[in-house]
Amino acid sequence: MSFTIIYLYKYILKIDLGDNKALRPRSSKHLPVVLTPLEATRILSLLQGQNQLRAKLLYGSGLRISAALRLRVKDLDFDQSQVLARDSKGNKDRVTMQPQSLQEPLREHLINVRAVYENDQKNNIVGVELPYALSRKYPNAGKEWIWQWVFPSGNLSKDPRSGIVRRHHRFGSSLRRSVRAATMKTDIQKHVTPHTFRHSFATHLLENNYDIRTVQKLLGHKSVKTTMIYTHVLNKGASAVRSPLDIAREITDQVE
Repeated sequence: MSFTIIYLYKYILKIDLGDNKALRPRSSKHLPVVLTPLEATRILSLLQGQNQLRAKLLYGSGLRISAALRLRVKDLDFDQSQVLARDSKGNKDRVTMQPQSLQEPLREHLINVRAVYENDQKNNIVGVELPYALSRKYPNAGKEWIWQWVFPSGNLSKDPRSGIVRRHHRFGSSLRRSVRAATMKTDIQKHVTPHTFRHSFATHLLENNYDIRTVQKLLGHKSVKTTMIYTHVLNKGASAVRSPLDIAREITDQVE
């Protein structure tokens, strides 16, 4: 709402408000929702097919849902057990871990993706969209296997900008619905979304005594201050401080 007010004064009423910080939106102070390892495992076990594979990548590699859905074949390095993530935030590439337990499922998944790709080639379907200016520099690269989406859409669609019919990557709506449905089948009283797995990834690494700089790098955070929020999750007051009522009861039991 404050941006609307600034726009009204600056561009409609032609009144310069200056650098009025009071009108700037404040960053959220809410702590992220984090699952325990057992809770994460329970929800993942209730997912099926590609949705389960994608959710396991979010939890096992710390990916954002957008980065997971935009993975290309060449971004999976099985020899080094790494994933090259291309996040929209900051428009920077980063390398994170590829869980050993996902290597075989990913390889099997790519066999099915390869079949879809080869069928598209037989039907002269235009290759996948390439990032930035690569389509002009390498006009045929979009038809190469290494550039194909790891999670391609089940249907062809028309690009609204170019009008070209091609295969896009899947969207996140299916995964969001599946995670919500799986959570509702459990007794977990938390608001769980696909992004919760990324929060849990970071928190569980810190719980296992990994250096916060390492976690920062894996998450792709520009500043370590952003990663520090997970230390607050680990040390939040409600679970770290003993209630005086419990202390008094313990003393009373000892006296009696």
